[in-house]
Amino acid sequence: MDITSVIGFVLAWILIIGSIMMGKAPFSAFIDIPSFAVVIGGAIAAAMMAFPLKSFLALPMVMKKAVLNKQDDLLVIINQLVSLAEVARRDGLLALESKMAEVEQPVIRSGLQMAIDGNDAETIESVMRTEMEAISRRHKEGKSILDQIARFAPAYGMIGTLMGLIMMLSDMSDPAGIGAGMAVALITTLYGAIAANVGFQPFAEKLGLLSKYELCTMEMIVRGVLAIQSGESPRALEQRLLTYLHPKKRPVKD
Repeated sequence: MDITSVIGFVLAWILIIGSIMMGKAPFSAFIDIPSFAVVIGGAIAAAMMAFPLKSFLALPMVMKKAVLNKQDDLLVIINQLVSLAEVARRDGLLALESKMAEVEQPVIRSGLQMAIDGNDAETIESVMRTEMEAISRRHKEGKSILDQIARFAPAYGMIGTLMGLIMMLSDMSDPAGIGAGMAVALITTLYGAIAANVGFQPFAEKLGLLSKYELCTMEMIVRGVLAIQSGESPRALEQRLLTYLHPKKRPVKD
């Protein structure tokens, strides 16, 4: 679980609700079901029009990934690639066949299997980079859905506000009710801003960051597999792959 996403989401709501409770207006003044329906329902409906059904139905899984995600340990992957390079350098590529059961990372496994099957470096790189492009497209589509909902929510908040103002101004016979009517009209703008900036946009940005991490890991794996296929020295490979780690996270050599 990505604890920062949960903490940030909860903290944002604590700050908003706490500020409301410290104010003079009753909490019930900030609750309006029709306004909520216009903003959230309208934003989701607009996103449905913008994306195919198959992509939109994947939205719950996209949201889940923003909270429940597990990043690969780069140092573990580097150590495994170096170990596999040592086997390939000593016993040949075919010797890696006996090590495949120990490889859990699917990208490493598929790349090495192509190398074991005798594919050249150009073919291996082409296939692996095509896979990277496919993953990148899927990530961008998921992020784009959240981006669009975040963009539509404030717009529907403004639509709801205008609707409320029209309904309020259509009956000016009771001046005492104008203030209350104005407050209700403005709630939809508040809902739109909260939905965009507390929910959808932050999660979209988190997905974009996770996508960059995953693609960086895959790029490292591609370089590692190609180095193993070409028979590169395990020590040289290790030094090359360690450049993907922050200097403070690199192991200290005796």
